Amino acid sequence: MAIEAIGLAPSTLIFMILALTLVAFIWGRFRYDVVALAALLSSVLLGLVPADEAFAGFGHPAVITVAAVLVISRGFERSGVVDIIAAQVMKAGERLLLQLLALVGTVVVLSGVMNNVGALALLLPVAMRLAREHNTSPSLLLMPLAFGSLLGGLTTLIGTPPNIIISTYRGNITGENFSMFSFSPVGVAVALAGLAFIVLLGWRLTPKRNSAAGAADMFDTANYLVELKVSEESRANGLTLQQLRDELDETIPVLAVVRDDNRRAGYSFHGVLKQGDILLLEAGPEELQLLEDKAGLSAVAELEEDDREEDERAAKNADKASEPAKDEAIDTEGLQLVEAVVRSGSMMINRSVRQLRLNHQFGLHLVAVARDGGRLKQRLRDIRFQTGDVLLLQGSEKEINDSLSSLGCLPLASRELHLGQPRKLALSLGIFALAIVSMLFDLLPAAVAMSTAALVSLLIGVLPLREGYNAIDGPVIVLLAAMLPVGEALETSGGADIIANSLLYFGAEWPVVVSLCGLFLLCMLLSNIVNNAAAALLMAPIAVSLANGFDVALEPFLMAVAVSASSAFLTPIGHQSNTLVLGPGGYRFSDYWKLGLPLSLVVMVTAIPVILLVWPLSG
Repeated sequence: MAIEAIGLAPSTLIFMILALTLVAFIWGRFRYDVVALAALLSSVLLGLVPADEAFAGFGHPAVITVAAVLVISRGFERSGVVDIIAAQVMKAGERLLLQLLALVGTVVVLSGVMNNVGALALLLPVAMRLAREHNTSPSLLLMPLAFGSLLGGLTTLIGTPPNIIISTYRGNITGENFSMFSFSPVGVAVALAGLAFIVLLGWRLTPKRNSAAGAADMFDTANYLVELKVSEESRANGLTLQQLRDELDETIPVLAVVRDDNRRAGYSFHGVLKQGDILLLEAGPEELQLLEDKAGLSAVAELEEDDREEDERAAKNADKASEPAKDEAIDTEGLQLVEAVVRSGSMMINRSVRQLRLNHQFGLHLVAVARDGGRLKQRLRDIRFQTGDVLLLQGSEKEINDSLSSLGCLPLASRELHLGQPRKLALSLGIFALAIVSMLFDLLPAAVAMSTAALVSLLIGVLPLREGYNAIDGPVIVLLAAMLPVGEALETSGGADIIANSLLYFGAEWPVVVSLCGLFLLCMLLSNIVNNAAAALLMAPIAVSLANGFDVALEPFLMAVAVSASSAFLTPIGHQSNTLVLGPGGYRFSDYWKLGLPLSLVVMVTAIPVILLVWPLSG
């Protein structure tokens, strides 16, 4: 009805919707799940998707499987399975090649059995620790680590959402899904080739950025750590720290209050300021002038670099004498500071400190923000956070990890390794193994097997129920559920056939393998500007139409889409793993293609022959 009223062909309408969707994905102004939902509803209103099937995607096996895998991945983390592995990675030593081999090799293996973003998030703090302990630039480690997580996802059905999507898509057409390890021959070959390239040569193509090596360098704390004294005439006299912030209309990162030679951390000081109190804080020249003019606070003395280092060494030695040794992000005279990176999908994105009520609601003080490897100089209250921002925060040691988790931030290098309980560790592995066996012998479909494993993990206490819900990445689930009907509309409207016929026309004089390579390249480019799941959903019907047009087997074309959709190595926006290392590595947008382009060629040159060997065109 709607289509007839507009007077345009269904294929034309779906092309218009997809074009606008791609533009919105690239623009990045709206989150990808919102864009996908808008594309779905537009398709429904235009009659391309039946209204009663609009939200069928939320019950699709691919969506259920992805959600279950996310829960199981969090269970691995909670039970200590991954921490045992991470503890071994820390023994890599100071040779860069061994560090790369240990880190990238480990994340490749982990990404095959758990969510690849989760695997990266667990090893990112380990990489930061290695970089700092051995004076290695983290930029040499983090991009290879992110790319390794993508390579590892290619190896199994549950390694990455595109594999799950392609498996269920094949099932809808042929009645037979790809199994758990159907992707392994091609995926393992590609992962090994990529790993060898990265470790032996590729790391040399990454920039060496020393500024992001540690908090002291990234945030330049030595130049900004100052003491301000409260005088009798000071406006701050008689005010609490929060009242002082309200008076100044400014977010003041007070690290500590010193009174009668006793120092209390700023986050735990709730009394009123008195004459003679000394505020220890981070402030630049503009902030210092503001504090002097509006609050009457005068600088006692800026801490000299040599004195600060001597004080830090003394404080660290005292701490070591009274407490067990532990890894800390930075110890500024014993203050509890932590670095954290803003993850994709964090509630902080595009919001300010005041909107988040960071202090009142989460008990955190924002000290500084770094972006693109350098500290932001603007006023803290004016900063709107972005994915990949690295934050220097102060908070209670007992509560800071929970607060960061709620905010959607990943702590860097301050994360301690917890080996978990042996019983839960064995249970977690046993549950996962049973799920895999049930899938291998076709006892249960992947969605049912993984969902059962996730449910049992929750019931027996491997993972608390609340963490189970938190583990499910809502935006990814909405993206998948919304784009599935849109992808089907591309097929039912005839749009997929139009694209496939164009490719058939240009490839008519060439061998079929040339068109297969063209499909691979097209999907790989698309995955660098849109979510990999969206790329797989859009390219799958085109792959099927191509295979039918050439009258060859369906499987090689679907496998090409599965591999290429997860090979987003050219940009930081192509995959969450790439975005996650952007800030900590101090990378720029243009840094990614320098390693990503040759790695993409390695992937393609390896994948196409193996695909044709394992899944011949003749079927």
